[in-house]
Amino acid sequence: MDLHDKPVRLWKSFSFALTGIKAALLTEKNMRIHFFVSLVVIGCSILFSISKLEWLFVFLAIGGIFSLELMNTAVERVVDLITEEYHPLAKQAKDLAAGAVFIYAIIAVVIGIMVFTPYFFRWLF
Repeated sequence: MDLHDKPVRLWKSFSFALTGIKAALLTEKNMRIHFFVSLVVIGCSILFSISKLEWLFVFLAIGGIFSLELMNTAVERVVDLITEEYHPLAKQAKDLAAGAVFIYAIIAVVIGIMVFTPYFFRWLF
């Protein structure tokens, strides 16, 4: 393998990843909801000039929810590919993946409350 092939292969892998993200945004309602909410959160973060540490938590929450939503979508696609018939294990696999997203979404909301509550109170009063 030529050393010049590595950057091309690396770029192709990035391209595949971006294609997956685009597909999820176009086909998954929850992904679009997460995207919209993340834009609002980023807007509030800029508006309130949150600290670097708070930005870290905001980006971890946003990145985590996007990552888990992508994995949930991948699990759903694989299960649907394997069987079109109802199977309790297929349902359980989908439910487990959705549960992971749900738990992280709750954690992301808690992070948002902890980060933004002091700013909202200062803004209101």
